[in-house]
Amino acid sequence: MLRNATALDPAQRAGQASAAAAVAAEQAGAVRSGDGAPGTGDTDGPPPDLTAAAFFDVDNTMMVGASIFHFARGLAARKFFTTSDLAGFAWQQLKFRIGGREDKGGIAGHRDTALSFVAGRPVDEVVELGEDIYDELMADRIWAGTRALAQMHLDAGQRVWLVTATPVELARIIARRLGLTGALGTVAESVDGLYTGRLVGEILHGPAKAHAVRALAAAEGLDLRRCTAYSDSVNDVPMLSAVGTAVAVNPDSELRDVAKARSWQIRDFRTGRKAARIGVPSVLGAGAVAGAVAAGMAYKKR
Repeated sequence: MLRNATALDPAQRAGQASAAAAVAAEQAGAVRSGDGAPGTGDTDGPPPDLTAAAFFDVDNTMMVGASIFHFARGLAARKFFTTSDLAGFAWQQLKFRIGGREDKGGIAGHRDTALSFVAGRPVDEVVELGEDIYDELMADRIWAGTRALAQMHLDAGQRVWLVTATPVELARIIARRLGLTGALGTVAESVDGLYTGRLVGEILHGPAKAHAVRALAAAEGLDLRRCTAYSDSVNDVPMLSAVGTAVAVNPDSELRDVAKARSWQIRDFRTGRKAARIGVPSVLGAGAVAGAVAAGMAYKKR
């Protein structure tokens, strides 16, 4: 699949690379577990529904705030980069969430910043760090309501994937910890077990997510008309439009308008109605500032 994707545009390449990685990870998990129907639960669970599935965005949909920023905070605590780097990344994240859409220059900035975290590092090392950072900074930030929605699909025998711009290795950790099937995420190139600092395609964002979902559906034999997608952001309208049922979760103002116009379901698990009104995930802004301050204090104590 990846060989055939080289002639495609970056968003298509990103989507196909992510789908191929998800299928490979699912098959590897099935081999390790000896389960003939990967991702559909054990033999005591519900009968598998092999043509329906659910796709969940991560940031502010499944998790409070941006998963890559939480990961960056964990790396900063381990001296992967400076406090000023973290503060700059926090500002990028906050500006993106407030502005909603990004231009190509903004996307490139996120890409370069994300790649700078891991370039030249062993893949296994980053995965091991991701496990620890999930426990430290992410486990307590999962939206209980969204987690319950995912469990509803699992209880129906459906497979559930995360779909996120977060690096696929981190996305897989989140999915595994939540008991989900797997994850579609941004694929960073690696050679001989080391990250090269390049991506396969581009960040899994916007249309790239829709490409990933379609490619995974084709590989897994899913009927997209029977599938459901969940997201908080208007940037994910392409993914939400690719499936039979779309649900806006903690939506920004633009997605809320789209959801109302298209009669999509809306679920809001935030307690602060101000965030719902203006479409700004205030928890992210507060988390970004608090994280930068905490990191700065830790830096000064060194």
